[in-house]
Amino acid sequence: MSNLNESQANITQTVVMDQNALKMFLSGTPCVIFLYVNGVMIFTLSKKTVFQEMPRYMLFGHMLWVDTLNLFMSVVLYICAVSRMSILKNICLFLLISTTALLHVSVLNLSLMSLERYIAICFPLRHADITTSERTKMAIAIVWMMGLIQPLSDMITFYVIDSTSAVMNLFCSRTTLFRLPIYKKLEISITCVFFVSVCFVIVFTYASIAAVAKTASSDKASAKKANKTVLLHLLQMVLGLISLLLEPIFEAMYVHVDYNTLVNLMYLFFVVFIIFPRCLSPLVYGLRDKAFGSSFKYYFTLGFKRQNRCNTEIHLVAGGCKI
Repeated sequence: MSNLNESQANITQTVVMDQNALKMFLSGTPCVIFLYVNGVMIFTLSKKTVFQEMPRYMLFGHMLWVDTLNLFMSVVLYICAVSRMSILKNICLFLLISTTALLHVSVLNLSLMSLERYIAICFPLRHADITTSERTKMAIAIVWMMGLIQPLSDMITFYVIDSTSAVMNLFCSRTTLFRLPIYKKLEISITCVFFVSVCFVIVFTYASIAAVAKTASSDKASAKKANKTVLLHLLQMVLGLISLLLEPIFEAMYVHVDYNTLVNLMYLFFVVFIIFPRCLSPLVYGLRDKAFGSSFKYYFTLGFKRQNRCNTEIHLVAGGCKI
């Protein structure tokens, strides 16, 4: 009888392992595809000088780099969670603070992109003077300094104050590594400030651009297109906030559902709220731009699809390729 129970347990464990391996394959495959897509986009931006010097393309390229790194870190943490892998606490700390920093930088970058569209539509004559490449680089540097506030706070607290984590190997998550209440307080306070601030900026720019679209006698198409772009930023921000709430949701569900159900929910949430927002949004954002979209399709198809011979600079000056 004991042999029968042991055999059933082994079969169940094998089935669960096969299911987890299938989930990792199904979630890893689109990640590889979208990492390639993001890589082609980054390559496209590096091939034309105009893409490297214009503020909106600089911000777009920055978003691509941040989302690509964030996606890679998220995949690593997801594989560790599904396989229940124990890793060194210092490596876990690096993964967690890197993911947090990249998410905050990504959200703050959305506010910069919305402000750039606001200036382009509401102050078109001063747009070139206000949004210079030097000021854009400075704004990106400030965003990174702000995005590192919570990760640096967590790291200083971990090494100076926290003495609860004595083990060298552990299951990598914020719950297992950051056990003191101060971590949760820092996370809630900083996250609330960031997301409320970015939400205010996006809503303000959307309302301002909408007002211009109603009152302007010309170039209404550009204003409406810019408004749709800002709405896309708002959707990205909401999905980013949801991704932050996933771990507390899993913690609350852990005591109410079995492990297999929890893994299935983790897979569903990972695909919906982690993979696709960081992959589809840059793709949609890039293809909406005529100048960039033409070059991207050319490099994505390895030169089989011919580029639009319309001069990119003419499109940009004329406003025909506004994102």
